[in-house]
Amino acid sequence: MSLLRLCAFAKCLNRRSLFEQCAVRLSSADRCVQCVSLRDGAVRRISDTPCQLQRQNISFVPKREDAKRRELKQSLLHVLEARIQQLQSKTGAKEASKSKPSSWMEKLKQEKKKRQYLMEESVKSKGSKSSSSLPSRSLKTISTTAKKTQPLIKTIKGHKKVSDETSAGVSSTVTSTAAGAAAGTAAKTQKESKGKRKQSKNPTPKQTVADAKVSSEKLVEVKVMKIKVSQQISHLTSSSNPQVLQWDSERAEFEGLCQTISSYLEALVFAEDSQRAQRFLINQHQKKIKVMDTNVYNIMLRVLAKHNNLSRIGHIFIMLKEANLKPNLGSFCSVLECMGRKPNCPPEVVTRCLTQMKEEGFSLDDVFRKGVFRQDERDMVLKAVQIVQPDYQPSLKTDTEQCSSSLVHDYYTQRSDHRYPKLDFSQEELQQRFKKQLTIEQDCTITIDSVQATKPITKNMAKMRMLLADQRVLWHKSLLQALRESKKILVDAKTKNKPNLYPYLCVLEDKEYVDIMIQTIDDLPPSGEMLKLLAKNMGGRVNTKYSVKQKQHNQTVGKLNNIYDAYTDLVAKDGKKFDTLPREQWCKIVTDHSSGPSLQGGESDLPYTVILELGMYMVDLIVNSVKIYSNILNPDFKEKLIPLIYHMYTFRSTRQVGFIKPHPILSQIQLEAMETKLTFDSYVMPMLCPPVPWNSAKSGAYLLTPSQLMRTAEGATQHEVLLEQCQNLHAVLDALNQLGNCAWRINKPLLDIIISIFNDRGNDKLKIPPPLSEAPKIPHFNPQDSSYTSSEKAHMRREVINARRKGNEMHSLRMSALYKLSIANCMRDEIFWFPHNMDFRGRTYPCAPHFNHLGSDVTRAVLMFADGKPLGPKGLDWIKIHLVNLTGLKKNSSLEGRLEYANTIMEDILDSADNPLTGKKWWMNTEEPLQALGCCMEIANAVRSPDPTRFISHFPVHQDGSCNGLQHYAALGRDVMGAISVNLTPCELPQDVYSGVAQQVEEFRVRDAKSGVKIALLLEGIISRKVVKQTVMTVVYGVTQYGGRLQIEKRLNEIEFPKEHLWYASRYLVRLVFDSLKEMFTGTRKIQEWLAESAKLISKAGHSVQWVTPLGLPVIQPYHLIRRQLLTNPLQNINLQIKCDNKQMPHTVKQKNAFPPNFIHSLDSTHMMLTSLHCYSAGLAFVSVHDCFWTHAVTVDTMNKICREQFVALHSQPILQELSKYMVQKYCTGIPDEASKKDTLKYLELCICLTRVPQTGDFDLQQVKGSTYFFS
Repeated sequence: MSLLRLCAFAKCLNRRSLFEQCAVRLSSADRCVQCVSLRDGAVRRISDTPCQLQRQNISFVPKREDAKRRELKQSLLHVLEARIQQLQSKTGAKEASKSKPSSWMEKLKQEKKKRQYLMEESVKSKGSKSSSSLPSRSLKTISTTAKKTQPLIKTIKGHKKVSDETSAGVSSTVTSTAAGAAAGTAAKTQKESKGKRKQSKNPTPKQTVADAKVSSEKLVEVKVMKIKVSQQISHLTSSSNPQVLQWDSERAEFEGLCQTISSYLEALVFAEDSQRAQRFLINQHQKKIKVMDTNVYNIMLRVLAKHNNLSRIGHIFIMLKEANLKPNLGSFCSVLECMGRKPNCPPEVVTRCLTQMKEEGFSLDDVFRKGVFRQDERDMVLKAVQIVQPDYQPSLKTDTEQCSSSLVHDYYTQRSDHRYPKLDFSQEELQQRFKKQLTIEQDCTITIDSVQATKPITKNMAKMRMLLADQRVLWHKSLLQALRESKKILVDAKTKNKPNLYPYLCVLEDKEYVDIMIQTIDDLPPSGEMLKLLAKNMGGRVNTKYSVKQKQHNQTVGKLNNIYDAYTDLVAKDGKKFDTLPREQWCKIVTDHSSGPSLQGGESDLPYTVILELGMYMVDLIVNSVKIYSNILNPDFKEKLIPLIYHMYTFRSTRQVGFIKPHPILSQIQLEAMETKLTFDSYVMPMLCPPVPWNSAKSGAYLLTPSQLMRTAEGATQHEVLLEQCQNLHAVLDALNQLGNCAWRINKPLLDIIISIFNDRGNDKLKIPPPLSEAPKIPHFNPQDSSYTSSEKAHMRREVINARRKGNEMHSLRMSALYKLSIANCMRDEIFWFPHNMDFRGRTYPCAPHFNHLGSDVTRAVLMFADGKPLGPKGLDWIKIHLVNLTGLKKNSSLEGRLEYANTIMEDILDSADNPLTGKKWWMNTEEPLQALGCCMEIANAVRSPDPTRFISHFPVHQDGSCNGLQHYAALGRDVMGAISVNLTPCELPQDVYSGVAQQVEEFRVRDAKSGVKIALLLEGIISRKVVKQTVMTVVYGVTQYGGRLQIEKRLNEIEFPKEHLWYASRYLVRLVFDSLKEMFTGTRKIQEWLAESAKLISKAGHSVQWVTPLGLPVIQPYHLIRRQLLTNPLQNINLQIKCDNKQMPHTVKQKNAFPPNFIHSLDSTHMMLTSLHCYSAGLAFVSVHDCFWTHAVTVDTMNKICREQFVALHSQPILQELSKYMVQKYCTGIPDEASKKDTLKYLELCICLTRVPQTGDFDLQQVKGSTYFFS
């Protein structure tokens, strides 16, 4: 009893002391004196002041107590502690005589042992280094010493979350003891936090002791856990990991402004207004806030070097020093260039420059290897160097570093069996094609014939075309005059040292700006276009022309011609045989042709905001300057000039947006004229020669047109930064080059059939849109007419809205089809290529936006491989199987069954080929009718040839992955049931995961129906493959139960399920679908949940989720909180909503929801790239539509073998473990010593989550190699 009294007295004393200091009740749990002693023992090692002790237990900092009172309190506590120990020894002697020891005393002994263990671990870790070797942008290193360890226990709201995480354990490598102890602590913490308020009001002695025990236990357990986690993180971060790529967040704060200043200076210099450029630079330099980097100053250094002004260059160097900047390689290049241009330059001046350059860490070879030169700059630099070193010649080496990924190590090092394919062209033919493509890109636009030109020209059409041509002449004059007057106002503006649009209006000829505006008027749809989108397109065209002109000005076109001529030796059929890849050969040729300007880097692009402002400026000119007479179509009307284009506002969802619409007079003239010419930007068309191989993040694809390796959203710069930091992207670049090197041709007979249907009112069944003449007529009524009731007026308004919406949709679809068919018709006698790039996940896409093999059934049907190959013994069978796949009729049949079905319908196949529009039209009833018709024609040609095995086929055969996202999940989790469901295992018939889920859902429904669940009874006979397919397909890509419910509701609505039960039925079914998937794909759900939880914690810590694919491609999710930026314009202010600005905090919900699907997309792109590389080395033609692989019929078996081997090789890697290591190395880099308990708990929660890799199953990956229906 004395012990309990002392405990209660000590508790009251401690509480009273704190009340006197803070006048508030502590938020920590009540404790007995023994626990206070334990706690204080640890805390005294952490902090010498009670103030710091109190900071850990209350939410604010109390006032400093008097020194005497502090001394008195500590003395009392020590006396009480000694008395407790004395009583403990007595109690222990009494209890020793009993048969069972006291549970209280047992607990006390356990606490003592844990305290001793904690002290031992702390002493061990004192001399060790921190748990991370890499800095983070906001976190420092965690120290595992006892001196700096912060107490981590809270009994307030918020601790439960961490406890729940710790209960699951850290990982297989983290000691299970710490995790288990933390789990026990978590359960106690939950119970105690619930009953805490009641206990604190009227605590009993038992409650007091229990509270003290739990609090002390929590303290020790979490400290043990922290030490264990720190040790595990130290182990992970010290092991070999992929390179962690980061960007400088402090520099990024001013990146946008610096980019704007740089582009403004470049535009002034390009427009040959160097005096204004110099004044502007000085003005920016004198500002208090320094936002410019060395490269901005280098712009003026380059100009001064051209003018041989060495003294002014010295002034720029002084400015650099004043701005606390150091000269970089570009700075010294400009100085040496100036010296090279200077007649009789003293050698000592050159020597002094070279010495300073060496002191800054740059060598002479660096100048010529890494420097970016324009025109004759390189020759001038070399001339200056040879003043003091006459025999010096640059030592240039081709980049021979191999890809670091183990997946492709053998691919690059063992090439003896590689057979790289050649193109069926001579070198001379390819060089001629290069010149044609170069001419198109220099013009930046191309005008082609529309497929509507085949229609007979009526008298009215001729009249309207002439009228439109006359009006364009007038519009051109008006716009040219308005542009020149506006430029005069801008150049005379008082804000001479502030950036405006004037320099950007001087980089092109005035006529070129006007041509862009006229082209915009011609392309404007009758329904209008959003101002922002229109401005972006117009500004983008200016940027493209500006970039091309810079390359011409820098004299890179001539050098490109020489390099491409040498490159044709690799790909032409009469060229030499090489064992190098296109990228490697291109880099070697560039090194051999090192003299003259650099191919890349000598031009600058306009910032996104400048592009928008420039586009808005041009739209404003159009709206205010272009007029048309109101009576031009009807002489009875009064003659007056009215705007041709007008600005209005409309609503998109709940936002009011600016809209640009043409006057109905213009729309009517364009509709009746039915012009036969279409003008496109050059990058819209396929290339007439093989693309330039991607050899860096900024060089590849088109000859002159600027292109991006990675497609990015507006305002996103982090992808470009990471790509520049990445040292080795060889495998990714080579895969893109292989896809781009595939040559194509047009299936002319099929194209003619499609064009005839297009010009004959289209066909809804074939998804060929009808002309606008088939659009519903907009009803006319007078809203003021009193003969209509209010309900009738509302009905008429809805009809008007629906008719307009339908008309707009039909116009959009019709124009899209017109563009695709017109481009295809233009290319009907050509061989062409599609350069490729990728999105931020690594998924590849053709650069041409309208016409490509990723398009609809129409575009896929007319595309064929340019190179043909004999069918061989099995090629015809594969084409027949492919035809059956296109019908969608035999998805659950074996390949033999599909082939047998194809042979039974040969009569229909041949009839379709011979009489596509007049026969039985069997092909029209398939899922992909136009591709099926092309396949019928190929089969007919093959079977009618003398020897089908020797028939030269250009037809691409497709092999589709079986629910490819789930295939990757099943392989990651080694999930046996999941693997069987998605055909990763050999089987006689293909497994249909959608039917499997539907069957599982039906079993659950039957069970619930027997239990009397009403909605289960109503759904009898309703559940089918079609109902669940979309939800199952999209679950792997992160669809939620809310989204899945909407999908199922839509399917139920299609089969006319009773509307009054629609919501309950869809809600019930989506739950069953998710439960079925959990049962069938146990590993998949665990991996998904781990990825989502990791992303949530990472984004809450202030980071974007980032990882590296197995091929070394850095991926970062661009989802951030919206940053708003106002762009002002006389026409309308635009409030930009930039969602991908890495300077903003991450968007937690988007980061979390997107990580699982994006990670899987990065894996399926890796698998595709591996397959692409190995197909290329085997001499196969290969292209992909994400998880659908195409090749010739004769090489399907070879491609299937490669596809399976590379899938096994990919998933044999420890993908999840490497991901965990990478994320731990990047995000678990320590926490500041002064961090709050809340932040410390969050950090521990993050570390535990990232190291807790889900356990995998027992599926044998090697079975994939024998699976017939893995891809089929």
